[in-house]
Amino acid sequence: MLKQPVILVVDDESANFDVIEILLFKEGYELYYRNSGAAAIAAFEEIQPDLILLDVMMPDMDGIEVCQKFKNDPRSQHIPIIIITALSEKEDLARCLDTGADDFISKPINSSELRARVRSMLRIKSQYDFIQQTMNLREEMMQAIVHDLRNPLIGIKLGCDSLKIMEISDRATSRINQISATAEQMRFLVDDILTIGRIESNKLTLNSTRIDVVEIAQLAIASFESLATNRHITIIAELPANPTYISGDPHLMGRVFDNLIDNAIKFSPEPSSITVRIDEFPHNPDRQDLVKIEVIDFGTGISSEQKQIIFERYEVGKIILGVAQIGIGLSFCKMAIEAHGGSISVSNNHPTGSIFTVILEKA
Repeated sequence: MLKQPVILVVDDESANFDVIEILLFKEGYELYYRNSGAAAIAAFEEIQPDLILLDVMMPDMDGIEVCQKFKNDPRSQHIPIIIITALSEKEDLARCLDTGADDFISKPINSSELRARVRSMLRIKSQYDFIQQTMNLREEMMQAIVHDLRNPLIGIKLGCDSLKIMEISDRATSRINQISATAEQMRFLVDDILTIGRIESNKLTLNSTRIDVVEIAQLAIASFESLATNRHITIIAELPANPTYISGDPHLMGRVFDNLIDNAIKFSPEPSSITVRIDEFPHNPDRQDLVKIEVIDFGTGISSEQKQIIFERYEVGKIILGVAQIGIGLSFCKMAIEAHGGSISVSNNHPTGSIFTVILEKA
């Protein structure tokens, strides 16, 4: 059974609602009425309208202000709004549309015009719902496929571990280690994609506890020492002597350090160095509750244009021959840090390179 379209009528005069109800009676819509903008906003979640008919001239909060509030709210900004107005000046009508209204009807209301404009807006809402459902289905399918990739990657890793204990040549052992490291890197990428999906769908639950970011940084640095040495890159650790605690998910924070260090190694020239620094703002009394994490490299750097998009999913920095770039790692870092209530940014290192900075609250 098809769901009846739901229409919310907002007007301080109940008689105006009665007129709209009579004009739309035969259309089979489910109509709701609120006599003020504040009441309409408060009732939005309960009613979940497919269309809002909004009167302009209302006391306390006029229709233009109400329209702005609906359109500025992510939960309601996609709902079509038809402004009902007695205003006739083009400037006034333009002002209604500038606030985000999708259409307007002039008073006195013409029955044919009302029904036509309502049908038009409901068609738009129906198309939006269909596209949204399609995108959600596609995202769920992608998440399922990505999740299923984990098993063969784990199988490759276990196979490599089994081969390592056999008596084989050093050259073969080196190849096996390379395959194992690549499989592990792919598994981390799969985990990042799954985590991004959970964050975007508000399904991520942080396993927050009191964690020492110095310890997490040390573990991440240790895990990349071999890769960095092979690339003739030195990892410099500028870390506090004492623990620095935050409230967070140790696995996600570990992956943030992994991604930032891996990114720095990937774009650093040979030979060079990268620095992992943790600063508790000891010289700034106004920021004693914050901790700053920096990963600094002397690589190719990031242009001002790239800085605007570098943390978006699938966006990459400067294309470099021989460097694999998928555009997931930094997007993951941004989402994970923001899920912890923090921030991440990038700035220029001098004379060349980049500084990725994470700010978090101390526990």
